[in-house]
Amino acid sequence: MQANDPRLGISVVVPHYGDRSPTAALVDSLRAQDDCPPLQIIVVDDCSPTPLEAIVGATVVRREKNGGYGSAINSGVLLADHETILILNSDLEIPKSFVRDLAAQCAPLMPAVVSPQIVDEHGNSQWPARHFPTVGHHFVAALSALARYRHSNRWHEAVGHDTRAVTGNTLEVDWVVGAVMLLPTSAFRSVHGFDEGFYMNSEEVDLQRRLRNRNIPSVFLGTVQATHESGGSSDPSRRRAWMLSSALRYAQKWKQSPLLLRVALAAAALINFSVNALRQIGGRKVDALGTLHQELRYSVLPTQHRS
Repeated sequence: MQANDPRLGISVVVPHYGDRSPTAALVDSLRAQDDCPPLQIIVVDDCSPTPLEAIVGATVVRREKNGGYGSAINSGVLLADHETILILNSDLEIPKSFVRDLAAQCAPLMPAVVSPQIVDEHGNSQWPARHFPTVGHHFVAALSALARYRHSNRWHEAVGHDTRAVTGNTLEVDWVVGAVMLLPTSAFRSVHGFDEGFYMNSEEVDLQRRLRNRNIPSVFLGTVQATHESGGSSDPSRRRAWMLSSALRYAQKWKQSPLLLRVALAAAALINFSVNALRQIGGRKVDALGTLHQELRYSVLPTQHRS
């Protein structure tokens, strides 16, 4: 085996906040994996309102301050003993052969950042493979008037999803989402992990751009699959604020134009207002003006706070 072969052992890092049940269920699934490499399971409690109790089979670390996704992962990787880390969202469901299959099929790809196919509870892809973000992607994603086209490949490409990445395919892509990422521990540490200035969203693409500068690619592995429930327990308006705040930070860091992004989001808000106003006149239960005020507020002053 090569030194970076995932079969030598994997340190699994799971960020936790809030409800204990999904995290405990994921740890149980990891402990029940068939014929997989030795696993070190590290759960990082990102200063939940109710401290996470001990979980059998896992090392539980509690942060003193809530710092968001990247901060939680960084805290966990500090304790990683193995040469490969596997980052998993706490609300994932994985089959019993998941780690074995992922490790075996990732071995010839290393060093790389690898994500499997990720589907929702209905089996629909959550498009884990993405193109590098642009202002155009954010503009199209903000246009609620295009909601009817969200099942088309053309819309997915327009918002930055790499539609080449389908079940069964394996290919190099610009970046993969952070719900599942397997990569060498040394690579993660070589770029000092996640930029903790990102509270939630965009931190994984920022990490992968820095790794790509060191010739470590991102790979979609469509022959292995995990399930990630759609939606989420947090307030959608907060999730949107986190996303926009992180997008602005990303634009600034990677020499795009935060001002242009703000203008594009404001333009999308005005287009949405025009469509919503017509719908409201037609008798639909839509608060066109209230929605406009909310969307313009996001584009001007998004927040990074969880609560």
